[in-house]
Amino acid sequence: MKSLLLQFLLLITFSSAFPTDRKMDTEENMRLAQAYLNQFYSLEMEGSHLVQSKNRSLLDGKIREMQAFFGLTVTGQLDSNTLEIMKTPRCGVPDVGQYGYALPGWRRYNLTYRIINYTPDMSRADVDEAIQNGLEVWSRVTPLTFTKTSKGIADIMIAFRTRVHGRCPRYFDGPLGVLGHAFPPGLGLGGDTHFDEDENWTKDGAGFSLFLVAAHEFGHALGLSHSNDQTALMFPNYVSLDPNKYPLSQDDINGIQSIYGSLPKTSAMPKEAMVPHACDPDLTFDAITTFRREVMFFKGRHVWRIYYDITNVEFELISSFWPSLPGDVQAAYESPKDKILVFKDDNFWMIRGYAVLPDYPKPIHTLGFPRHVMKIDAALCDHSDRKTYFFVGIWCWRILLFLPWIKAI
Repeated sequence: MKSLLLQFLLLITFSSAFPTDRKMDTEENMRLAQAYLNQFYSLEMEGSHLVQSKNRSLLDGKIREMQAFFGLTVTGQLDSNTLEIMKTPRCGVPDVGQYGYALPGWRRYNLTYRIINYTPDMSRADVDEAIQNGLEVWSRVTPLTFTKTSKGIADIMIAFRTRVHGRCPRYFDGPLGVLGHAFPPGLGLGGDTHFDEDENWTKDGAGFSLFLVAAHEFGHALGLSHSNDQTALMFPNYVSLDPNKYPLSQDDINGIQSIYGSLPKTSAMPKEAMVPHACDPDLTFDAITTFRREVMFFKGRHVWRIYYDITNVEFELISSFWPSLPGDVQAAYESPKDKILVFKDDNFWMIRGYAVLPDYPKPIHTLGFPRHVMKIDAALCDHSDRKTYFFVGIWCWRILLFLPWIKAI
């Protein structure tokens, strides 16, 4: 009896010292996860039964993708940390996917904005100030200027809305949840920025800072996608900051300046956005690869996409397809297994479709390269002889697709 009592006390002590999360994959949590991943990670389920093995596999894959984006431990399981992120108030713009516009930024620097209606949570003067300050966050580091107009169509139309609103393809969900959303530069909804009127908007008190949310949404209206840098203003989740503190991180500054350039040191304003131009006779590319029916040309933080059977050329931010992929890549190629390998310095990423696979980047040495190889200059896959060639300086390595090693030639 004493032995049994001792075992019981030891079990209690062990359980207290190493507590475990209660089971997280309840029906309610699974519905929450499915809705979240559908809205922000392009989850497409077949039917409504999560018990189906195919659907569960899709769900687990999207959970891993979301966990990787937010810097969580990638398990594919609906643990407490993952649920906490899913329940955090955030921006309504997806974390993955492409916008589908011709250019990543506006074609001019002098932009207009109009506030269509005002929230009753704040005075009109405070709303005007929050919106103006949110725009100035970006004009302080670029050549952009913003002029307020009270009538007509402006580049950035600003409104406070609730639930399903007008012809907007995105919707709000009541208090908490989604705080706002914006659309990238372009015609129609391009640049339009909406805030959820069901939230408690504030200047500097309890509630959500209109200035911080507006500055974030204006980043989207100017062409930026979400950042996985948790210190960045373009991080998708709401983070309360001192409104008097400058909110841009270096990641934000690098992103916006890759589209519009930096603030000129003189009064002379450039006529065109500081982005690569296809007709520039001095243009060179960082990397080129095929991808299914198209060819991709990488330059800096941008990519040109040319289809074999379509004359139109699309020009996008790399981050609009793959948010976790860096700019200035150095090599890329498409494998026969419908994957793209992208190289920068001593790391490489593997992409399937429009998703960077979990657990990447990985060191290039895991492919078999010797330790003194610190980067790949170029790569190509010859599908006719099933060999891939890697170029490093004056050297060339060859890998056979059916063998696990590489060979210098």
